[in-house]
Amino acid sequence: MSKKKVTGIGGIFFKSKDPKTINEWYNKHLGLVTNEYGSLFEFRQSDEPDKKGFLQWSPFEEKTKYFEPSQKEFMINFRVENIEGLVAELKAAGVNVVDEIETYEYGKFVHIMDPEGNKLELWEPVDQVFDDMYSGKTTK
Repeated sequence: MSKKKVTGIGGIFFKSKDPKTINEWYNKHLGLVTNEYGSLFEFRQSDEPDKKGFLQWSPFEEKTKYFEPSQKEFMINFRVENIEGLVAELKAAGVNVVDEIETYEYGKFVHIMDPEGNKLELWEPVDQVFDDMYSGKTTK
C-alpha cells in the first residue's frame, strides 16, 4: 500500500486549433514563459521547500490521439509517489489502467480512466531533470 498517492498537479493538457499561436498568445498577454511544449511552471514543494517541482501546461494539436480513449478536450496529469504500488492498488480496486508504466529520464508515467471517461495521466517525476534543462526558463 502506497503511503501517499497524488501529491499535486503535474500538468494541464488541452486540445488547440493552433498550439503555436496559442503559446504565443499566452506568452504575450499573460506572461507565460513558453517553449515548444507550452509552459513549464516552477514551484517549491511544500514538504521540502528547498526542492523545486514542476507543472507542464501544454496545448496539443486538435487531432491528437494522446487523450484517447477519452473524448474530452483536456487531460490532467497528477504528480504521484510510488507509481508501481499505486497502479497495483488501482488495478485491485477495478480502476481501468489504460497502459503499462513507461519510464523516461524525467519520470514514470501511466494512464487511467475515471468513471466519467476522463483520461488521467499519473506521473512520478524526476524534477531535477527539468531544473537542469530549463533553469531560468520557467514560469514562476
